Amino acid sequence: MNLGISANTLGTPGNPLQVAIVGSGPAGFYAAEALLKLPLTVHVNMLERLPVPFGLVRYGVAPDHPKLKQPTLVFDRVARSPGFTFFGNVTAGRDVSVAQLQDSHHAVLFAYGAERDRRLGLANEDLRGSHTATEFVGWYNGHPDYRDRSFDLTNEVAVIIGNGNVAVDIARILAKPIDELRKTDMANRALDALEHSRVREIHIVGRRGPVQANFTTKELRELGEINGWYPEVSSRDLELSAICQAELDPKKESTAAKNLEVFRNWSTRRGTATDKRIVFHFFKSPVRLIGSDRIERIVFEHNRLVGSPFAQLAQGTGQTVELSAGLLFRSIGYHGLPLPDVPFDESRKVIPNDAGRVSGTVGLYTAGWIKRGPTGIIGTNRADAVVTVQSLFADLNQLPQQPKSGSQGLAITLKSNQIRVVNYEDWLRIDARERALGELKGKPREKFTGVDEMLTAAAS
Repeated sequence: MNLGISANTLGTPGNPLQVAIVGSGPAGFYAAEALLKLPLTVHVNMLERLPVPFGLVRYGVAPDHPKLKQPTLVFDRVARSPGFTFFGNVTAGRDVSVAQLQDSHHAVLFAYGAERDRRLGLANEDLRGSHTATEFVGWYNGHPDYRDRSFDLTNEVAVIIGNGNVAVDIARILAKPIDELRKTDMANRALDALEHSRVREIHIVGRRGPVQANFTTKELRELGEINGWYPEVSSRDLELSAICQAELDPKKESTAAKNLEVFRNWSTRRGTATDKRIVFHFFKSPVRLIGSDRIERIVFEHNRLVGSPFAQLAQGTGQTVELSAGLLFRSIGYHGLPLPDVPFDESRKVIPNDAGRVSGTVGLYTAGWIKRGPTGIIGTNRADAVVTVQSLFADLNQLPQQPKSGSQGLAITLKSNQIRVVNYEDWLRIDARERALGELKGKPREKFTGVDEMLTAAAS
C-alpha cells in the first residue's frame, strides 16, 4: 500500500505511528500485537496501573487452570518486540491525563477492562458474609487490591448467585482438596484459609434455566470430579419448554446441549451421607437478604421464562423459597468505569464506539470489555482488538500527521509527576523472583501481593 514518499509521512521510520494503550490485559496486548503487524513503523507504549502486566490472565484465571494462562507467552513475545515500551505502576487519568497522552501520541487506545461487579440492588447486600466474585477471585489470585480481604469459611453453606464460569471457578476453589491447590500459584493467605474451610454445601443459583446458563462444559464437568463432593440438580429444572428446546441447535452439539447432558447425568446420581454437595438451582432470583449483623438467609423467588428463543427473560411468579447460608458470592457480571475526559455510556457501562472508534472523537479507540461489555473468553479479545486496529489503520490520514514524542514524552511527563515507572525489564525481575520463591514451595510461582513488594523486587 502506498502511504506516501515523504520521509516524514506518518508511519515511516522518520515519523513512527505513536500509539498509547491503556491496560495490559488480553485486549491491550492483542491490540499491541495487531498494531505491530501493520505495514507501518509503529511504536506502542502500554500503561498499566499495577507494576505487573497481563491483567485478567494473571488475576482472573483460576490458579488450578494453568493452561489458560498460556496467552502470556504471546504477550511476552509482543512485549519484547522492537517499538514496544511498558509503563507499569502508572494510572491513566491520575498520573498522566488523556490530554497529555494525546500530546505525545497520534492515537490512544483504551483496553482497561470491566473491573466493577454488578450489584443485585437489594437491601442488606453488603452484610458481613456477602461478597462480590471479584473480591474472592482477586483474593485467591493475590491481587493487591484484595490481598487483605477475609472470608469466613467456618460457615457450612455457601451460595453463589450467577450462572457463568466465574461461579464455577468459585465453587471449585471452595471444594477442591487443599493438597491440589498447594501445587498452584494461589496466594498463601488463601491457601491457609481454605485449608481450614468448613464449607460442606455450595449452592449455585441462576435466574434462568440450564439452556441459558453460560458455563463451558469442560469447567462444568470438573465439578462432578472432585473427590468427596457430588453435584446435585433437580430433574424438574431440566424439563424444557418448547421455546427452550428451540434454543438447542439440532444440527450440532452446542455447549448448551452438552451442559444439559451433564446436568441430566447428575440428576440421577446419589452421593453418600458423608459426601459434600454442590447444588444447582435454576429459575430463581434473590429478592431478600436476611440477617442482623451478617448474612443468615436468602429468599429466592421462582421465575418463569417469557419471550422468544434466545431472548427469554426471567419473570417472577410470586412464589418464594428460603435458603439458610452464612456465605454469599455475587457473580452476576461486571461493568466498566469511566476515565476522565473520555466519553462513557452510563447505561451500558462501556466506552461508546463504532468498530472501536470512540464516539465523537478523533484519535481515541477502545478494545476488549470496556469496548463491548464483559463477554467472551480470553481469546475473544484477539479478534475484537484486530477490528479496532483496522479502524485505526483506516483512519491514518485523519490522525495528527506531525511527529509525536511517544515514549520519551510520556517518560518526561511521568518523571515530572514523580511517578515510579516499572518497565518490562523490571517486570522480568519480579517474574524471576516470584518463580524462584515458588520453586522453593513446589509451586509455579509465589506472587507478590503488595505493590511495595513488587517495586522492591523490580529494583533488586
